[in-house]
Amino acid sequence: MSIRIGNAPCSWGVEFAQDPRNPTWQHVLTECAAAGYTGIELGPVGFMPEDPAVLAEGLAAHDLELIGGVVFRPFHDAAQWDDVMDGAVRTCKALVAHGARHLVLIDSISPRRAPTAGRAGEAEQMDAGEWAAFRDRIAMVARMGAEEYGLTVGIHAHAGGFIDFEPELERLLDEVPEDILKICFDTGHHSYAGYDPVAFMKRHMGRISYMHFKDIDPAVKARVVENRTDFYKACGDGIFCNLGQGDVDFPAVRQVLLDHGFEGWCTVEQDCDPTLDPDTLKDAKVNRDYLQSIGF
Repeated sequence: MSIRIGNAPCSWGVEFAQDPRNPTWQHVLTECAAAGYTGIELGPVGFMPEDPAVLAEGLAAHDLELIGGVVFRPFHDAAQWDDVMDGAVRTCKALVAHGARHLVLIDSISPRRAPTAGRAGEAEQMDAGEWAAFRDRIAMVARMGAEEYGLTVGIHAHAGGFIDFEPELERLLDEVPEDILKICFDTGHHSYAGYDPVAFMKRHMGRISYMHFKDIDPAVKARVVENRTDFYKACGDGIFCNLGQGDVDFPAVRQVLLDHGFEGWCTVEQDCDPTLDPDTLKDAKVNRDYLQSIGF
């Protein structure tokens, strides 16, 4: 099985490039390598150096490969299109500079949807015109990434955004061509949304190009959904537990990947609150050891 395991800066609490709580990018690379990973994501563009020579030196010093990068921007808000495109273009350029393959698109958390994360039946829906414009913005960035930069582009469902629940994700997949938009499938966000990650994978494995491994503490999930807890507070409450300790069936995930001959990267993402002083190196090692124990 030619599957490689990486990690991402969000496992060190890095969600936004300029957050003063962030660890240094050098610290993240050091711990990622020390925990046994061979690849890492870019994180929010601007967190790691945008000078290719500087980042290349840092990656090489730790024998790490750059896997991909995420555009976590408000695709839902037409007024912030310039911000979306800024993040998309800079991320594409950074990935190409280091030979990375995966561009991941995520509609960022919206105040309109944040209170109903995990509550599909209550979530506000876009009207037909708003949805069409939203879809077209995603498709435009996907086409740019695929055709202008030669990247594999995947849509990633995320709690609190307008691509959160299975019907929204599947509607988008039906309306945007597969040759420009595939799936970056996140096991944890799918569980957070109230759906079965393994069942979704079995239906859509042919379109999944990249995996994010994340686990969900079911007790914390029930509590934060009931209390309509803010996503970032839910991270601080420990909703994303160490792999193998939550409700995602990772042996079954592995079997689906095997059955479909999946090859490439699967990246661990354990979003955390850096203000709570998490033991990020320990968690990264525990997650790597767990994946090795089940055959990854």
